[in-house]
Amino acid sequence: MNVYEYEVGKRIEAKGYPFYALVQAAMRQADTDNLIKLQNAWPHIWSELQKRYHAPGGELPHERSDV
Repeated sequence: MNVYEYEVGKRIEAKGYPFYALVQAAMRQADTDNLIKLQNAWPHIWSELQKRYHAPGGELPHERSDV
């Protein structure tokens, strides 16, 4: 980590984003080694991210508003 990343982290934290949204965003940006670490730490988040990635609008069948 460098001072720029530290300062950006403070700005992100100040926004109050939900924790799992941050984990999911980290997964989207991670290099291969870090993605493996994140997948191992939060396999349920990785699984849901994959399902939502392939679902229209990221909406899972049980969440469909047109049903």
